[in-house]
Amino acid sequence: MKNLKDNHKLGVILSVVGILTGLLVLFILAGIYQTNIDGKIAGERPDEAITVQVVFALLSWIGVSAGALWVAVLYGFINKTNWAWSIGAVAAAIQLLSGFFPMIPPASIGLPIPTIWVFLIAFVLWFGMLLIGGVDKKIIIFAFISGLAYVLTFIDGVGAISRYQTETKGFIASMYAMSQMVNWWGAVVWAVFIYALLTKKAWMVPVGVFAAAMSMFGGFPVGVTDVVNKGRFSMFLVAPLMSTGLLIYMLMPGTTKMIEDWQNKEIG
Repeated sequence: MKNLKDNHKLGVILSVVGILTGLLVLFILAGIYQTNIDGKIAGERPDEAITVQVVFALLSWIGVSAGALWVAVLYGFINKTNWAWSIGAVAAAIQLLSGFFPMIPPASIGLPIPTIWVFLIAFVLWFGMLLIGGVDKKIIIFAFISGLAYVLTFIDGVGAISRYQTETKGFIASMYAMSQMVNWWGAVVWAVFIYALLTKKAWMVPVGVFAAAMSMFGGFPVGVTDVVNKGRFSMFLVAPLMSTGLLIYMLMPGTTKMIEDWQNKEIG
């Protein structure tokens, strides 16, 4: 949609929506926080109650902070800067995460999932920023799939918090403890890669390799341990498997050419 490229008026509107979404994150998560903790305890999953207690708060912190970041993006669009759309994409990506994971715990115990609205709004905001930035369709698809790895890698870190509490203390439980922050930092690196990809940074590929490796190092050891211990496929393997696929794709000649073409193209 070429007519949306450099559309600063649309950027202003979306920025205001992003600001309000930050407040929405705060009020929704505050509203469902204790209910979900109590629901997990009632369902005899105190491990998941503690996980909710930690992760919902974290996602509120970053989601509200993303709302504050939208204020800077609004300033950028009002002054017709060339960086506003890319920072807006970062803010939207953070709010996507704040809206996505908090749908999982309540859904598992039959409670409402109001953060779906945060997720859907952030999804529209993210694509809106990319259209305003004039990002190529192939790059958008690549960034979107990388975004899935970003979310799944974060969720591996969440799962490790719960699993550490339920496993018998020893080597296996310790594996979850040792891998937890590797996955969360891996999610951060995926977010940095997506930003670098969208803004055509020269260092995007090394960061992408790093992001994939972080997800693989954080996910494969606990995933394989889980398979051996439980005797079935582990959901911990989804993120590192996807990251492995993205790493291979990233280093293919066709992808290298696509990235070079993108870097040589003018962008608003």
